[in-house]
Amino acid sequence: MEYRNQNSNQSKYLRATKRVSELKEFYNRCFRGLVAILIVAAINYYLNEWRHPWFLWVVFGVGLSLAIKAFKVYGLNGFMGRDWEERKIKEFMDEDRF
Repeated sequence: MEYRNQNSNQSKYLRATKRVSELKEFYNRCFRGLVAILIVAAINYYLNEWRHPWFLWVVFGVGLSLAIKAFKVYGLNGFMGRDWEERKIKEFMDEDRF
């Protein structure tokens, strides 16, 4: 029984560290995206002083990329989210018993 609790705690710890790693990478991606937008906006302003705001395409691309990553990190993916993975793992483990 003690082995099962230790194994359970270890798997919880591994899932928690994976989640923290995903969040850290998401925050880094947000920061890098913001820096990229600022650089491209500055170049756009320097070249034509907002007459042709082409940097908005970069804002759109970075925003879309961050939105997709946020859905994955925060588990907002309704079709194949974390619950789905856990259910499938349990289902396959139950099939192997017989």
